[in-house]
Amino acid sequence: MQQTVKERIRALRMMLKSEAISAFIIPSTDPHLSEYVASYWKTREWISGFTGSAGTIVILKDKAGLWTDSRYFLQAAQQLEGTDITLYKEMLPETPTIIEFICQNLLPGETVGIDGKMFSANQVEQMKQKLETANVHLKDYGDLPGKIWNNRPDMPDAPAFIYDLKYAGKSCEEKIASIRTEIQKQGTDGLFISALDEIAWTLNLRGSDVHCNPVIISYLLITQNNITFFVSPQKITEEIKNYLEEQQVSIQPYSETEDYLRKLNIKSISLNPNQTNYAIYSAINPACRINHCNSPITLLKAIRNEQEIAGIHAAMRRDGIALVRFLKWLEEAVVSEKETELNIDQKLHEYRAAQTLYMGESFDTIAGYREHAAIVHYSATPDTNAILYPKGFLLIDSGAQYLDGTTDITRTIALGELTEEEKTDYTLILKGHIALAMAKFPAGTRGSQLDVLARMPIWQYKMNFLHGTGHGVGHFLSVHEGPQSIRMNENPVVLQPGMVTSNEPGVYKAGKHGIRTENLTLVRRAGEGMFGDYLEFETITLCPICKKGIIKKMLTEEEVTWLNTYHQNVYDQLAPDLNEEEKMWLKEATAAI
Repeated sequence: MQQTVKERIRALRMMLKSEAISAFIIPSTDPHLSEYVASYWKTREWISGFTGSAGTIVILKDKAGLWTDSRYFLQAAQQLEGTDITLYKEMLPETPTIIEFICQNLLPGETVGIDGKMFSANQVEQMKQKLETANVHLKDYGDLPGKIWNNRPDMPDAPAFIYDLKYAGKSCEEKIASIRTEIQKQGTDGLFISALDEIAWTLNLRGSDVHCNPVIISYLLITQNNITFFVSPQKITEEIKNYLEEQQVSIQPYSETEDYLRKLNIKSISLNPNQTNYAIYSAINPACRINHCNSPITLLKAIRNEQEIAGIHAAMRRDGIALVRFLKWLEEAVVSEKETELNIDQKLHEYRAAQTLYMGESFDTIAGYREHAAIVHYSATPDTNAILYPKGFLLIDSGAQYLDGTTDITRTIALGELTEEEKTDYTLILKGHIALAMAKFPAGTRGSQLDVLARMPIWQYKMNFLHGTGHGVGHFLSVHEGPQSIRMNENPVVLQPGMVTSNEPGVYKAGKHGIRTENLTLVRRAGEGMFGDYLEFETITLCPICKKGIIKKMLTEEEVTWLNTYHQNVYDQLAPDLNEEEKMWLKEATAAI
């Protein structure tokens, strides 16, 4: 019989008591500090019952708390009900940090336990310093929860596959040469890489180890003379083995990474202590000097080459065709009052799967009707599955993995009659979206400097959203990738031509509605201007923006022109691949307002 959340926490507390541990911290990540993780590492989800992708639980002798961000406030509140776990909402002034909470509840001399593979080296050092001020000690006990996890999912073991050069645009050999040049600039003998997207990009390999993310659980060590790939042997087919030999990549078992690093025989190594877990970091031979720096791969990967740019444009066209067919179906089907939130996911999959080069979803579809859309990362279940009626808004956030690109799009669709409040909020979000889409900015501009453009329309109404406005997107890789972002938080990375980011302002009102409009954009050159070069965003997503919620008098002439121009481009790009009936529908959906 499956244990309840209370029973799991009770079992862990018994183990903590036997080890004299007063608190244990469990985050949402894996040994690669990934945002999305394989089922084997979903420890926080297993012990808390909260299924969101971001959150940290702290278990004490007599209480437990879970910290998560605004995307999951409503979802976490619902899923934690009856568990005796208290929800702590991050970024709100009244919310204590995890360390403050621990210091308030532990006595001097007591110990906090962690699994050192689940935290970065920097995180552990910072936690240690803060806890020591209260004379509370932090210690790595390894995977204690794993010892009580019955029927834990297996480690992923599916084989990797080669990512064709016609999609990657640059060979593994070219990428390694660029990386080695950067290592030389850093003045070290090697680079250790933990981030799964960086490893997949470097080696031109892909896998299926993480749901919706085509990565391979592995580590990579690059020196001037050698490349060592730490990976489970069952992932290496004969074809991959031969390919890696051609690239002069040697293979070591994933499980022996720490042993290998203890014997590492080079004088110095570069790594990012924010992306390298504490256990791995601590294993490196003390005779080897560690140089703390950002991985050069992060930026190399973020700037798309010409082949990748051509690929993402092609993927967007196919994705747009699937979405037009879906939206036409939705408009016709909703009057039956038989369609549901769960049907949306199935139907989207059906239309996308019919497109060439389709490899699956890039994340689990979010389809929230009316008040469900206020739950930012809502996921419909058989218990919550709402019937769609011809009134109110339906928010759909979805994306696909194609061999030539990764897509991510949100549309808020008016299914019928709307309130004035719904129309006003919808139009304000559209204004913010357009303001960012139209931005021209000098080279050297950071995303945090542009974020205000998307927020200003709703700020005027004393409203806000707490998630980022834009994230980087991988190339047939992870749907969320850095280093670039557009958000209120400061990020020193400047936007550069070739970077892909999302543009997705939103507003969420509990019990009422949620609205978000998201396109992907490509940073490109806008020409020379005063004091140097200027950049702009090219909107690359091709899909109609629902016009039924727009209050036209709230839009400026410039905003109306942007929307009409965008819609004309959507029609011109997609119509040639549609049948006559679909063309007629798209003609109406993209007609000028």
